[in-house]
Amino acid sequence: MRKFTAIIALLLTVLPFVLNAQKGIDVSRFQDSINWKRVVKNSKIEFVYVKATEGASISDPMYKYNVKKAREEKLLVGSYHVYSGRTTAYQQFANFKKTVGKTTQDIVPVLDIEALHCHKLYMARVDKLLELMEKEYGAKPMIYTSEKLYMTHFNNKKYKKYHFFIANYKREPKMAYTLWQYTQHGRLKGIAGFVDFSKFNKKYTVENIKIKKKQQDTTTKTADKTAEKQDAKSGGTAVRKPGEKPAGVSTSAAKSEPQKK
Repeated sequence: MRKFTAIIALLLTVLPFVLNAQKGIDVSRFQDSINWKRVVKNSKIEFVYVKATEGASISDPMYKYNVKKAREEKLLVGSYHVYSGRTTAYQQFANFKKTVGKTTQDIVPVLDIEALHCHKLYMARVDKLLELMEKEYGAKPMIYTSEKLYMTHFNNKKYKKYHFFIANYKREPKMAYTLWQYTQHGRLKGIAGFVDFSKFNKKYTVENIKIKKKQQDTTTKTADKTAEKQDAKSGGTAVRKPGEKPAGVSTSAAKSEPQKK
C-alpha cells in the first residue's frame, strides 16, 4: 500500500510537467531537412522557432525551407537571431531584417544571447538591437539566455517588460520566465537527431507571444512615413510605396558557416 501511495504521489508530481512539457521546439540547419508533415502528425507542438541569422553576415541555409514548410502545417512560426559581440547592433539588425519577412512571423522574434557568442556583453549594443527589432516587427523581442547571464545583465527593472526564454537542462529556472528550454535531447518523428524542447511557464500560453496584427501594421506605416520624410529632407523627388526600400540599398550580404547554437 505504501509503495502504491508513493507511485501515485510521484505521478501527481510529474504529470503536470509531462502534460505541459512539449509545447515548442527550435530548429536550425543542424536538424538537416525536416519532414514537417511527420513532425505535426506525431507530436503536439504549438510553435517553432527557426534560426534565421547570426552576427552581421551569417544566415541559416535551412531557414526559408523550415519557415515555409512549418507554416504550411499550420504551426506558429517565429525567428531567432544569435547575437555576436564582434559587430554593431545596426549590422546585425540589417542581417536579420533582410532574412526575416514580417508576413511570415506569427510569434515575437527572439534575440539569442549566449556566452559562447559574446566574450563581453555590451548592453548598449544589446538595447539598440532590441529596439530596432521591436520597431520592425511590432513587438518586443523575447530574450533567450542562460540563468547566469540573466542574473548578471537582465535582472533589473529595465527589462521587466520583456519575455525571457531561459535554458536550463537540469531544473526549472528560479527566476521569472516565459519559456523554458528544458532539454537539448528531444526526439520527434520527422527530425533526424536531437531537437530542443521548450515549455511555457504556467502563467503564460502561446497567446502571450503572438505578434498582434494591428500592432505590426501600425509599426509598418510609421516606418514608411518616417522613410518618406527622410527622403523629402534629402531632396529626393520619388515617392516610395509603403514597404519599398530606397534606391541603392543593398539586399545582399556575405554568408559564412554558422556556428552551432
